[in-house]
Amino acid sequence: MIAGCLAGMVLLSWYYLYDMATADMPGMDMSGMAMPDGAAWGLAELAGLFAMWSVMMVAMMIPSAAPMILAFLSVNQQRRKASRPVVSTSIFGLGYITVWTGYSAVAALAQWGLHGAALISASMALTSPGVMGAVLIAAGVYQWTPLKRRCLVGCRSPLSFLMSRWREGRWGAWRMGLEHGRYCVGCCWVLMALLFVTGVMNLAGVAVIAAFVIAEKLVPQGEWFGRATGVALGVTGVVFVGRSF
Repeated sequence: MIAGCLAGMVLLSWYYLYDMATADMPGMDMSGMAMPDGAAWGLAELAGLFAMWSVMMVAMMIPSAAPMILAFLSVNQQRRKASRPVVSTSIFGLGYITVWTGYSAVAALAQWGLHGAALISASMALTSPGVMGAVLIAAGVYQWTPLKRRCLVGCRSPLSFLMSRWREGRWGAWRMGLEHGRYCVGCCWVLMALLFVTGVMNLAGVAVIAAFVIAEKLVPQGEWFGRATGVALGVTGVVFVGRSF
């Protein structure tokens, strides 16, 4: 039941993104969710950006969070068999999504500001090779930081996380969801910023980053896979910076 709900959320989110990227919207071209260059964005556009980022985070992050959510469900099932108190898994999931919704608000504001500074194109990609290179280098360096490693360990060990941080009741489940969401944001926030390099509504870029997040969190030796990718990102960033001179 829970697995089906998660799959449905992800599929609907990807459908929404696909529909948005291909629809002929007023004021947007057919290459994606693109707004006219130079046009000022108001609160309506900011709200639209926030909705877009929120859906995109569900599409990208729920697949990698599914093992943790299903582990939470499994622990609850064992507690039910032992006649111990249980809480709805949806509350845990809602806490997790809340954190990424907050990240979506920050990302939407960042995109709004970049547009105002004329640093992104109509297709929502950075226009300056130097800025693109800086983002790539930052993402590459972050892959090697202790904070990244600590957050990644928290994401890769569902049972360890639940055993060490279990809290009773609905509020406890909510707090556990928030805490796991913070680990995931700490692990992936710079990777999500790479969307400004590929183009926010470039679905191929969205899919590649989402696949990388899944691999880094779930495959054996995912930490070293992430570090190797960090080196590649850093080298690519240096190349972009070099082109800006």
